[in-house]
Amino acid sequence: MNEEGVTRLMEYVIISGMLLLLMVVMMFTVNAVFMEGPADTLRYHAFVDIGNGVSTRIVDLYVIAPGNGTIATKFDIPDDVAGKGYFVNVGMTGASQAILVQGGDIQSRVAIAGIGATKGVSGNTTGAGWNMIQYDSKGF
Repeated sequence: MNEEGVTRLMEYVIISGMLLLLMVVMMFTVNAVFMEGPADTLRYHAFVDIGNGVSTRIVDLYVIAPGNGTIATKFDIPDDVAGKGYFVNVGMTGASQAILVQGGDIQSRVAIAGIGATKGVSGNTTGAGWNMIQYDSKGF
């Protein structure tokens, strides 16, 4: 009896199964390494830029703030970064004031330069729509 035909068929089935298993593993690895990794790096650096922009706007507003009275300004930041939303939180972190920009498990912290020691800043927002910074000499 000739078993050579069955042996070659089993060889093809085993090799095809192993290649299919490797392809499935590669699909998950490729997504994590080539798509999610660079997107997370992009999001981190974009969050740093957004934090710096918000810090600059806050400092600029407080520089022209009146001694008695109120002032408000609207500003726009990107709606999303790499297709995902994010939150901006301004407040105290330890002994200094900072802007925390976070989305998912990616976050950046930017110090508020210039006014952190003299004027208290607090609040939060998202990237969607227009955002506002308000100053009131009496406080909130």
